[in-house]
Amino acid sequence: MNMMKMAVLVSGGGTNLQAIMDAMDRGEITNAEIAVVISNNANAYALERAKMKGIEAICVSPKAYASRAEFNQALLETIQSYGVELVVLAGCLVVIPEIMVKAYPNKIINIHPALIPSFCGTGYYGLKVHEGVLERGVKVTGATVHFVDEGTDTGPIILQKAVEVHQGDTPEILQRRVMEEAEWKIMPKAIDLIANDKIEVIDGLVKFKE
Repeated sequence: MNMMKMAVLVSGGGTNLQAIMDAMDRGEITNAEIAVVISNNANAYALERAKMKGIEAICVSPKAYASRAEFNQALLETIQSYGVELVVLAGCLVVIPEIMVKAYPNKIINIHPALIPSFCGTGYYGLKVHEGVLERGVKVTGATVHFVDEGTDTGPIILQKAVEVHQGDTPEILQRRVMEEAEWKIMPKAIDLIANDKIEVIDGLVKFKE
């Protein structure tokens, strides 16, 4: 099998990117390589993490373009220039434009720090997700890896992992637990499944190949 080339899109510290790189180092992700790491934010520490690994790291910022449409086009062309087969959103706060979803159907994956369809959709990102969980008083939360479609957190679900909510949790403590117990485990696993052609999408649902 050929190595599947990935672009990883980031906006901040890059802890999910680190989890992916670490999983590759441990051999938990096979048949895949990161061709490029792209951030919309030039100061994202994730870019440094990539450079330390010798991975090409670039910034494509909306601020550099006259319109959102021009930025969207530039982002898509940048990704296409690397011959990428899978786009991984690892803490990427940019809304993925429709032109990109159309160019990469069921080839873009995202991690959401809750069990979709709970605490997801417009307005639920970052700490806001965990604040919502604590306000509602649910006892179980978790993370979801899904394919990206035109909606927000509406694409086919690949993997989910549950995480217990503890009494006395703050949003920050819960965010960390969801990362450590769920996000950093299922994102690498999903990449490995895709790289090794283990899953397919049928009628909007992810099926594991026999």
